[in-house]
Amino acid sequence: MADVLPVVEARLRTALGEPDARAAVTFLGTDRIEVLRFQEGDIVRYATLGMSAQPMTDPTTVVADPVKGPRAELVLSVRGGLADTDKVLRPLAVLAASPQVEGVVVAPGASLDVGGPLWPGAPFTSVLVAEPGGLVEDLELDAPLDPVRFLPLLPMTPNEAAWKRVHGAQALQERWLTHGTDLRDPSRTSVPLE
Repeated sequence: MADVLPVVEARLRTALGEPDARAAVTFLGTDRIEVLRFQEGDIVRYATLGMSAQPMTDPTTVVADPVKGPRAELVLSVRGGLADTDKVLRPLAVLAASPQVEGVVVAPGASLDVGGPLWPGAPFTSVLVAEPGGLVEDLELDAPLDPVRFLPLLPMTPNEAAWKRVHGAQALQERWLTHGTDLRDPSRTSVPLE
């Protein structure tokens, strides 16, 4: 089977430009995950590369299909120069490896928790997976492979994550919108949840 990662990286470069840095992380028993950094003005984008190499499999499936199943990469956008966000590389790689390690299917509306700050001093310990298609278009692959979806990650404070568990992803996103929350601000506070 053809390696999908070169075409995935080409799609990222087409959408985001040339990466100015990249790092690789390999976890025991998993494929290598790279995180590419792209700069556009004051916005820094971090995109994973490697999560889409294999399809994600429902953890209840007895035998994983090596071909069919959803494929994705993760994209995080933050304002540069306001925090040490380059330390997000390892947490992002951990999230990208979670389908291989934990057998989860990462999809829009899901919460992913990293168990600590996304970067030193970050008020966020988890992210909300948003709908794909805005920043980087889905990448169609040859049949029978599913397309690769580029899933935006929206950092959540612990209070926002708890509120989202009760009220749902849509309600949290509406609250962010209502309050004009700058989701790219790496040091923002929690949106009012009353």
